Amino acid sequence: MTKKIFSFTFLLITFCFITAQTSTDLESTNQVTNTVTQTGISLGSVIAVVTSWDRNKSLLWAIIHGILGWLYVIYFAVTDFSKK
Repeated sequence: MTKKIFSFTFLLITFCFITAQTSTDLESTNQVTNTVTQTGISLGSVIAVVTSWDRNKSLLWAIIHGILGWLYVIYFAVTDFSKK
């Protein structure tokens, strides 16, 4: 199960880096960097998607939790540690 989580996270992060690097022109690169940082996914979203997928195995919930980002990560940490 852990290999699947790491594989999914690696693919998601790799996809983000590949789509962010579309040009070598300095001015275009600055525009791409600004666009990715303003509209791209954050680390909280990636963690939320991975943990949601691990817990629920549902793409719809993974998308919803990815939108919520750090809120779901904190919720997951609190509920997961309270079970142990």
